[in-house]
Amino acid sequence: MSPKKSKKNMPDQYFRAGVGAIIINKSGQLLTLERKDIPGSWQFPQGGLDDGEETFAGVLREIEEETAILPAQLEWISQYPEPLAYELPFEARRAKTGRGQVLYWYLFRFLGQKNSIDLSTSKEFRAFKWTVSEH
Repeated sequence: MSPKKSKKNMPDQYFRAGVGAIIINKSGQLLTLERKDIPGSWQFPQGGLDDGEETFAGVLREIEEETAILPAQLEWISQYPEPLAYELPFEARRAKTGRGQVLYWYLFRFLGQKNSIDLSTSKEFRAFKWTVSEH
């Protein structure tokens, strides 16, 4: 007999492996993207890894999928030395993200032109802007 599934026993008790990218331009500004589903919510490019995908290949894929920036338009600068994890509140958990995410973060310099960024085919983002870090 299999256990009865309840909200407390959902199969989302895992952390999704993913990657994130902080992209700076020649002026040191950070690329941020506005979510389509939550207007006014801005974030860095990030997403889940495909099965068996290496983190560096995954971050380049995510950047290209979300912004149309090609790997040749990026200069790798650094990677955070360990993955960073966050846990979602119970009501925000989904089958896709599970309990939260464990992300490997990379830092890149953008070498392309402003028109190299194209969100017209992005499923997640509606706008982008270059911002200055407040820290």
